[in-house]
Amino acid sequence: MNTEHAAEAIFLERDILATIPLTRAMQLRVARFDGATLRLVAPLAPNVNDKGCAFGGSLASLLTLACWGLARLGLRAQGHDPDIYVQDSVIDYVAPVWGEIRVDASAAEGHSLADFVAMYAARGKARITLLAGVAGESGFATTLRARFVAKRRVEEDT
Repeated sequence: MNTEHAAEAIFLERDILATIPLTRAMQLRVARFDGATLRLVAPLAPNVNDKGCAFGGSLASLLTLACWGLARLGLRAQGHDPDIYVQDSVIDYVAPVWGEIRVDASAAEGHSLADFVAMYAARGKARITLLAGVAGESGFATTLRARFVAKRRVEEDT
């Protein structure tokens, strides 16, 4: 990770942990950001279910946060700090996760962070479809496809 991306990863981790209490209980960490993909990790122990594998709610939260964080960092890199919302999402639970939860997020095919940022800069709002996956023993154990919306904050307009 280059120095700029490392600083952004540190910013995001501190911000998420400070503003979303659930993430502290989950012991979320930002492991990597390279400008196009974001990796979040969390240990199994605080995210375990009654069967001993990762709790579906923890997986859903981490997948959503990885995509949200990627959108946030993409906009922040160009000096923007809008409100970002998940518009809709679909999660597929393919296999149980028995160890550390590793989530990788990136733009969906046909979408790009650069286009998302350019649209936001031009209109004050933008949408992007992002993908996230939790690594499993053979491929992805859980995946998310979600649309996110960025809107200029009211205080930015004044």
